[in-house]
Amino acid sequence: MNDDGTDLFTIGDLARATGLTVRTIRYWSDEDVLPPVARSSGGYRLYDATSVARLELIRTLRELGLGLNDVRAVLAGETSVAEVAATHVAALDVQIRSLKVTRAVLSTVARRGSNAEEMTLMNKLARLSAAERQRMVEDFVEETLHGLDTIDPEIRNRMRGSAAELPEDPTPEQVDAWVQLAEMLQDPEFRAQMRKAAEFNAADRGPGAPSGESLWLVRRLVELAGRARGQGIAPEAPEADAVLRELFSHAVPAAVLERLETAFDERLARYRELLCIVKDQPAPPHTEDFAWLLAALRARA
Repeated sequence: MNDDGTDLFTIGDLARATGLTVRTIRYWSDEDVLPPVARSSGGYRLYDATSVARLELIRTLRELGLGLNDVRAVLAGETSVAEVAATHVAALDVQIRSLKVTRAVLSTVARRGSNAEEMTLMNKLARLSAAERQRMVEDFVEETLHGLDTIDPEIRNRMRGSAAELPEDPTPEQVDAWVQLAEMLQDPEFRAQMRKAAEFNAADRGPGAPSGESLWLVRRLVELAGRARGQGIAPEAPEADAVLRELFSHAVPAAVLERLETAFDERLARYRELLCIVKDQPAPPHTEDFAWLLAALRARA
């Protein structure tokens, strides 16, 4: 009840009753989301009990982040609270994903000590759409495998689907890993290295070779090298000769070493590790097995 003895309230009364500021209530009234029900003899805006309930709803909707247009639509009965809430949840999901990307980029910038130019590039790479990421991967695969008709089809398919699958709700680590992957995909030196590895793969396969043969060879390398490591055979020990003969027959160790170093060097190992982070998969296994095999070949090259 106001000073005139009526059941109407001034903006000051509403402010004292709700804890909101006079300025905020006046602004909402000016924006026509809280219209007065009457005016006092002195021209002051007056509100009734329904206005108080309306004010509480406005405050709740605003605290949940809804804009005034959505608030007006709810108050006018043009849409329901549930419908506005569902729409707002979808918008918040987009904002949250964007904030996660922002956090990941800033964390990477801080860790690397990046300058403004590098930060701008990282931010651009992190915010690429799924279609843009896929185009980047397709360009990388096309340059790497162009003209290599005998490349293992399984290798081609794996490369195409490898780095474009950043989750809809990525962690900062996944965003950071994607940024590093994107940098590698655009690095001419890394592309040349992948091209060389692909050329070796194509040269080692004859026409009509079954798909997946290259992956079978990798599994065989891991099996025998892992067994030798498990038996405690040192790479330079004479016993390692039998493992190399079983794998590579009587091929020249230096030639085999060149191929394996191209396919399993540190940069490619990092590439595979980053792919696993982006896809939320375990780290690539058998790194020590390949290291043993390379060491055995180097001891004999």
